[in-house]
Amino acid sequence: MTYEEALEYINGANRFGKKLGLENIRTLLGMLGDPQKELRFVHVAGTNGKGSTSAFIGSILSQAGYRTGIYTSPYLQRFTERIAISRPAADGQENGAPGTAAMAAGCRGTGRKTYREEIGEDELAGITALVRDCADKMAGEGKNRPIMFEIVTAIALEYYRRKKCDIVVLETGMGGRFDATNAIDVPELAVITTISRDHTQRLGNTLPEIAFEKAGIIKEGGDVLVYDQEPEVMQVFEDACRDRGARLHRVDFSKIRLHGFGPDGQVFSYRELEGLRISLIGRHQLRNAAVAVEAASLLKDKGWRITETDIRNGLGVARWPGRMEILSKDPVFIIDGAHNPEGARALRKTLDEYFPGRPLTFIIGAAADKDHRAMLENALPGCRKVITVTIPSNRALPADVLAEHASRYCNDVMISDTIERAVRTGIASAGPGGVVCAFGSLYYIGAVRDMFSK
Repeated sequence: MTYEEALEYINGANRFGKKLGLENIRTLLGMLGDPQKELRFVHVAGTNGKGSTSAFIGSILSQAGYRTGIYTSPYLQRFTERIAISRPAADGQENGAPGTAAMAAGCRGTGRKTYREEIGEDELAGITALVRDCADKMAGEGKNRPIMFEIVTAIALEYYRRKKCDIVVLETGMGGRFDATNAIDVPELAVITTISRDHTQRLGNTLPEIAFEKAGIIKEGGDVLVYDQEPEVMQVFEDACRDRGARLHRVDFSKIRLHGFGPDGQVFSYRELEGLRISLIGRHQLRNAAVAVEAASLLKDKGWRITETDIRNGLGVARWPGRMEILSKDPVFIIDGAHNPEGARALRKTLDEYFPGRPLTFIIGAAADKDHRAMLENALPGCRKVITVTIPSNRALPADVLAEHASRYCNDVMISDTIERAVRTGIASAGPGGVVCAFGSLYYIGAVRDMFSK
């Protein structure tokens, strides 16, 4: 099997199964020899902030010297981004070593050099062929075929076993209770970030219903760290922990003190840690970073060797592309993966805080199953121009439909037939002091990023 054939097989699998449950993924993993039983995990669920929080935690662990698997979804530019390892760099290893998808980083000249490596194309092809054979055998025995996320999760866990990862930061795909990642045993730590309305057709229409699905990652006798939020949501987590004998830990966001911020990052303090630095921008990222600090503290209490220096440097070098990422400064051009109402609200708040009074041009593309009306309501009021695009997905919301809804909040709305033309038009029309922000589905945010990197 080639890399291209592997992607074709993965992308050709059904996105959703006929029935909910973990039976399929457990059967598939069992046929692979249960790779998850040879690994240790930080399991991360939530509606927004999962990726950034996972990036911060993974960076801290690799700064502490651990070979750390980081499993996230979806991807921006390459499928292999989803299955990566962050580990201490070998002597003489250079940034962007030939033939790899790698990054070596230090924190302002300090800290341990770390190396991020995505799964190789040949490795992906080889493991996918093995998983395909198991899936075919399952079908031959009358069992349901694994769905796409089950296949990718199985590939990732087998890869991390082969690479002998010390720990894996494992991000759920959707929900938690029936998510394929929930086939693992009790993790070192479960982390649950914000809960908001997304994927309501599968997770429920109310916050407690959605929280119940996310709380499915809480296991008997485990530790769970929760992003403190609405009382009705916290009650769900408290009940789940009580019923399963798990220990609930909360993050106290009142202990965050912001000292300074700008396009290059933020400086803040959390609890007794003064002068922490992160490159990710937006007040919400301070909260995600605080979650990572608490996670590191809990892991340290369980015997993981993590120092204050590891925490500082881990936060400082953490990167999470496509989230309030500034691609250009003249004019300012930003991409953000906000694809639900809460994300759009955080995006607009950040833009107003970082670029007060400057004219905003938005480029928007969305999936049809998202609450695009609420997204537009939260992001667009007062902007100067909106350009809508149709994302490259069979779930795309047509640009003309998006434009019709956007016209309620902006007098200057245009439809672009291509993403590239939308980007060029946005830049050309930005004007002095203008800010262009492309947001919405990651299906097209990655394409925008690719244009700038080329």
